Amino acid sequence: MNLQQFFAQNPRVALGFSGGVDSSYLLYAGRACGADIRPYYIKTAFQPAFEFEDACRLCEGLGASMTVIAHDVLADAAVMSNPADRCYHCKTALFGLLRQRAVADGYPVLIDGTNASDDAGDRPGMRALRELEVRSPLREAGLTKDEIRRLSREAGLFTWDKPAYACLATRVPAGHPLTGALLARVEGAEDALFALGFTDFRVRVYEGAARLQLPAAQLARALEQRERILAQLKPYFDTVLLDLETR
Repeated sequence: MNLQQFFAQNPRVALGFSGGVDSSYLLYAGRACGADIRPYYIKTAFQPAFEFEDACRLCEGLGASMTVIAHDVLADAAVMSNPADRCYHCKTALFGLLRQRAVADGYPVLIDGTNASDDAGDRPGMRALRELEVRSPLREAGLTKDEIRRLSREAGLFTWDKPAYACLATRVPAGHPLTGALLARVEGAEDALFALGFTDFRVRVYEGAARLQLPAAQLARALEQRERILAQLKPYFDTVLLDLETR
């Protein structure tokens, strides 16, 4: 099944929208196919500010009206305690909330941006999507990440070369409780690295320290800018470590 066929069969859909490469292209494709596709952005402590800004910018460029749902995900003990299957509890809560809102708005089918490159094994998040009967048109159409980037570039979407970005909660080791303050520190540290010109990295929490994971090509520059990095990250973490196991 290609996307044209999917949207012909499902002309009215609610999209769990993040502003990333995949959901952005899916929104574009749905509109190009003539579907009534409505993007829903669930705003939580797990998304950094730039993701929300990108989502708004993309929707504005496409002339799409984005519905924003604010949710205190940390009020859910099963998520806040950060177990190994946290993603299952989180997606169950968020997509369950999204489904309720979408159905109330008259959108019977819920879709997301999972693509054919994503491992659909027994990952906790994938399991939650299956249980909630969330459709993944990009995956069903066999579109891989590389193909989606190419198609996005051809469509003129600024997201075509946007680095993959996992939610802020993934920076904290399983079993370590999640708090808004800790996530804000991680976001601040990552914003500081972005401002220094680094890309496609992660700032992970390790025993109270910031453990930087950078692409191999950026390690030498990180050592050259050691003092600047320390100065910029000190407001967020007293100790900053460089992980030689590169991304």
